[in-house]
Amino acid sequence: MSGLAAVLSGREEPGIHLWHGAFDVADVRHSVEHAGWGFGHVDGWTRGDTKAAFLAAVGQALAFPDHYGHNFDALADCLHDIGAGVDGVVLLWDGWATLARADEKAFSIALSVLGSRVHADRGVPFSVLLRGEGPPVPGVTSLD
Repeated sequence: MSGLAAVLSGREEPGIHLWHGAFDVADVRHSVEHAGWGFGHVDGWTRGDTKAAFLAAVGQALAFPDHYGHNFDALADCLHDIGAGVDGVVLLWDGWATLARADEKAFSIALSVLGSRVHADRGVPFSVLLRGEGPPVPGVTSLD
């Protein structure tokens, strides 16, 4: 988990990263939470080949409030409120390529919105790990 460890220790800047770690989600969650960070998991393999499915999955993964509107503006608003009481937040997005291939525009907007939280000066680091193979994503670094 060296790439993940670098994120959690601050040796790697918060951001959106490609990651190919083949660890069980429970083990990733344990490592992230043991470091004092919050954790969310989106399973794009089973819930994520449409914009609506992604928005619902990320809202559930990050425990957004009931009033979450399931659109990209609401996603941006809720992302800016996450992280209270933790040292940072990691969102593990397995199967991200299903949305990237099915709806390139929605995937691009999703990355833009997630990236806006990554680069916001909120005091709480936020990183997204795109796990698995998929199409090239310009500007996204690899932790491997």
